[in-house]
Amino acid sequence: MSAPANKVNTKPGHTFRKFKDGEHRWRSYQEQIFTADETDKCPTYVHKTPPCQASCPSGEDIRGWLNIVRGIEKPAKGTAMQEYAFRRLTDANPFPSVMGRVCPAPCQTGCNRNAVEEFVGINSVEQYIGDTALSSKYAFKAAEQESGKKVAVIGGGPAGLAAAYQLRRKGHAVTIFEKYEGLGGMMRYGIPGYRMPRDVLDGEINRIVEMGVEVRLNTRVGTDVKLEELEKNYDAILFAIGAQSGRALPVPGADAPNCVTGVAFLEAFNQGRLRFVSNRVLVIGGGDTSIDVVSVARRLGYVSEVGEAERPENVVLGYAAHDAAKAAAKQGADVMLISRQPIEKMNAAKHEIDDAIREGVKIRGALQPVEVIKDANGRATALKVIELDYSKGKPEPKPGTEQVLEADLIVAAIGQAGDFQGLEPFNNGKGLIAADKFYQVPNKPKYFAAGDIIRPHLLTTVIGQASVAADTIDQYFRHQEFAKRPKVDVHHFNLLDKLREVNLQPKEFRPSEEMGPRPIDQGLRGTSEAGKAVGGYAIHNFEDRASSEVCQSNELFLGHFAYEPRNKREEKVPSAEEVLGHFEERVIGLAEPQAIAEAKRCMSCGLCFECDNCVIYCPQTAVKRTPKSESTMGRYVYTDYDLCIGCHICADVCPTGYIKMGMGDH
Repeated sequence: MSAPANKVNTKPGHTFRKFKDGEHRWRSYQEQIFTADETDKCPTYVHKTPPCQASCPSGEDIRGWLNIVRGIEKPAKGTAMQEYAFRRLTDANPFPSVMGRVCPAPCQTGCNRNAVEEFVGINSVEQYIGDTALSSKYAFKAAEQESGKKVAVIGGGPAGLAAAYQLRRKGHAVTIFEKYEGLGGMMRYGIPGYRMPRDVLDGEINRIVEMGVEVRLNTRVGTDVKLEELEKNYDAILFAIGAQSGRALPVPGADAPNCVTGVAFLEAFNQGRLRFVSNRVLVIGGGDTSIDVVSVARRLGYVSEVGEAERPENVVLGYAAHDAAKAAAKQGADVMLISRQPIEKMNAAKHEIDDAIREGVKIRGALQPVEVIKDANGRATALKVIELDYSKGKPEPKPGTEQVLEADLIVAAIGQAGDFQGLEPFNNGKGLIAADKFYQVPNKPKYFAAGDIIRPHLLTTVIGQASVAADTIDQYFRHQEFAKRPKVDVHHFNLLDKLREVNLQPKEFRPSEEMGPRPIDQGLRGTSEAGKAVGGYAIHNFEDRASSEVCQSNELFLGHFAYEPRNKREEKVPSAEEVLGHFEERVIGLAEPQAIAEAKRCMSCGLCFECDNCVIYCPQTAVKRTPKSESTMGRYVYTDYDLCIGCHICADVCPTGYIKMGMGDH
């Protein structure tokens, strides 16, 4: 039922339909009774995609696994809730523990719960599901039937691993060629261990490899293995090499030896070679990579007396490695991050920016590098910058605002490109590989590409691309024309699949046998009678618009939802005084009761979550619960159209926007 008015008093903007913002009290008892007119339309049940899922580049069925965790959608007998949620989540994304920790969560930005008080903590529930799966040792299974086709995946990062996972589920053999000594790509060599514990990463990678994926480490395709050899031995080749070459600052003097890229800096740290930095570290960026660089630099600190070979830039460039004994004398480094964007418009997640400031990082926005200043030996000593004016919408340098920022180590985290050694013909001139919307390389049969090598973006983005690329490769093997992707291209809840799972699938539609003679003007339109009985051939007035429409907050009855504070994870973010040498995991996952409580905050936008409002408020008792023996997720209520008068109260009080006054439209 609806939230009591006295509980809806905490958040400005929590509104009831038909009332002004901020009004929480009824003006009279008469207004407590829902009234409505009558129409020629009756309710139908319309499934739409929730905005969290539409905002998720991996396309996870977020609403689905949240409803499983909260207990609305029940697993099959003998299957634990946690495993059922894990299976639903990993249809799209095989890395729930990783993504629950490091994904910047565009799903939470899109969450309709923001119109009530605050988004659902999707990341925190995802981490709970992923961590539970690891501790319970849930495994993936390849398809029972092997296709006989072989795919070479070049690159063992998130895109390559996700593609291997999806291809094995389709029955195709996969070999991953990885130039490094370990799988994981940017998950291993770009994200620090205090954000992504390596035992968690290894657990989720091993689960994919154990599906029967062949792995060849320390093998660079193009030099160690020629492409011609892969063309001869494999039926398809997928480029998933990532963008692990950072871009240098495009200003004079940036060729100084102590000007390095953010990608190289993080790789040296994550490989254990870089153990301290310089006294004054200046980072140019504004995205997540730059935040990782400054946070690592604050944790590493600097050593005052070092030899030429031990300078941090020589370690970053691979000429040396730091000695652990030398690193024991570390002191806190002076670390600054500058961005061309104003701080409030930087691409990095806001909470990551806040954490970096707490850790002692100085951040300045709206500054543009002009020149690297060098000493007589050619080493950088400072960076000249100029302030930018955004008052006219686009950045313009402000004359007379030039200033010099002193630095001993300058790190550019301003963009990435691919490493094309031995693969030069595939470079599109921008350090990337061109691919069409199906992730096929144009004019190169059997070649496909996915991930950062197409366009550097989020981990969740490359995982979503890998899923589409796997579909494309599968269709290529079947000699099928590449199917048009849906407008809302995600992993949708499928009511027919759910009915099959619980043995309630409708029987085959045979008009001559089932319908009998009917007047011509009636045709075969009616599904009310056809869907009532168990095993009927129709699903009772259910319309699936999920592949084309997203359920917006103005379609919901927000008055149903009481103010419920978010169940937040504990975060161990060190202060500026504590950060030196602090490499413990920052995010502590939710316990099961908190994860379930957070899942219950989900409003299940676009799909019934069995609140009974429509049944309770219907004045004609036309809306009824589906008998338990016939009921399942998405099939909880039905309408008796002999009783319905078209008052649309059920649609008004439906919290999820699932009921539409559609019957009667032509």
